Amino acid sequence: MIKQFLMTVALGACCMTGAMAQAQAPAKDSATAAAPRQLKKVGVTLGSLGNPYFVALARGAEAAAKQVNPQAKVTVLSADYDLNKQFSHIDSFIVAGVDLILINAADARAIEPAVRKAKKAGIVVVAVDVAAAGADATVQTDNIQAGELACGFIAEQLKGHGNVIIQNGPPVSAVLDRVRGCKTVLAKHQDIRILSDDQDGKGSREGGLNVMQLYLTRFPKVDAVFTINDPQAVGADLAARQLNRRGILIASVDGAPDIEAALKADTLVQASASQDPWAIARTAVQLGVGMMNGQRPAKPVVLLPSTLVTRANVRDYKGWATPR
Repeated sequence: MIKQFLMTVALGACCMTGAMAQAQAPAKDSATAAAPRQLKKVGVTLGSLGNPYFVALARGAEAAAKQVNPQAKVTVLSADYDLNKQFSHIDSFIVAGVDLILINAADARAIEPAVRKAKKAGIVVVAVDVAAAGADATVQTDNIQAGELACGFIAEQLKGHGNVIIQNGPPVSAVLDRVRGCKTVLAKHQDIRILSDDQDGKGSREGGLNVMQLYLTRFPKVDAVFTINDPQAVGADLAARQLNRRGILIASVDGAPDIEAALKADTLVQASASQDPWAIARTAVQLGVGMMNGQRPAKPVVLLPSTLVTRANVRDYKGWATPR
């Protein structure tokens, strides 16, 4: 009797174990087949919506998000290069429960606490155009290459001889890389002299104009100017024409609508290394959706190549206003 009882208990335990395994199996299968996390809300905080580059980037982000989910809500805010504003933007995105944040950092290092706060709330953060400490990934133009292209054009046009000004800008990673690329190319030409490289044109037309006026008052002979973006190039051109200083070659980075017009008109602007804000936004959204579902990018920094737009090829250039 005791032996038979023990066999019955053992058999019962065996059957119970099998039943438990069967009961647990469907749970494992359902977890494996869980639906991917859907993109519902996207928060975008950008340097300044007064800059057409960021307007195009915003439109690109919205188009990319709607392609993933036609019902996705995209909120775009302008930080006006104000770090405190950007902190507030990220707080509001956290409260709104966004799934993804695209951030164009006003300060690449100082923004880190806000980025980490968003990530702690379960939000994927992708930096666009410039780096942001703590972000899950970064998508930007290959800005070193862009600086090399623009200043390579300057060196070629000057035939390796002349006085060049580098009109600097806000100390964000994109600007630093453009200047680095420019200097690398110019350093290969011992007869090219850099007159100055430390004045900040603030990334704006007004800043470019003001800095250029000071330069032209200070230096009697200037052969070429590299500006870190197109608004500064337009301002620099205006200053030179106001002071009746012709014969100066201006090259920049962006490929903005204003520069397309300048390249088709009688201005000193001769070239711009283009960016593609639509492609940056699309890539950032795609990476973000992937990371929402556990797909880490092979590389945390994605660099998109730049192309040089000149008077010779501007009519074939597919500019920012054209949806991708």
